[in-house]
Amino acid sequence: MSMNPVVHFEMPAQDRQRMAKFYTKAFGWQTKMLGPEMGDYVVVTTTETDDGRPKTPGAINGGFYPKSADSPAQYPTVVIAVDDIRGAIRKVADAGGRVLGDPMEIPGIGQYVSFFDTEGNRASILQPLPRMDIRPESR
Repeated sequence: MSMNPVVHFEMPAQDRQRMAKFYTKAFGWQTKMLGPEMGDYVVVTTTETDDGRPKTPGAINGGFYPKSADSPAQYPTVVIAVDDIRGAIRKVADAGGRVLGDPMEIPGIGQYVSFFDTEGNRASILQPLPRMDIRPESR
């Protein structure tokens, strides 16, 4: 069985401006505020990137979502990349986890869904869209 890597992290934020100021000042992270069409998500860059991908092996970027009184398990979480989200959903369920709804399309990113593992931890899976190889040697 091949391993699926952690590719992203997410955390809830009550005040996204305050959160952005904190992480920029404390750690030098860059933030990009998305609008209501993207759920007021805040993308954070924690490491140098090349075509959106971290340059340093093992480094990941992340994001913050608005805290909401009606959403379960709003804690820091990791996002795991998979090749086939439907297959991964079946594996999560077969292993004793509980998927939280249906996959949603994140425009320009891919298919995403969260789940609870057998220990009650919330995590997410992402089937990223294929990236075009734009390096000169690939043309």
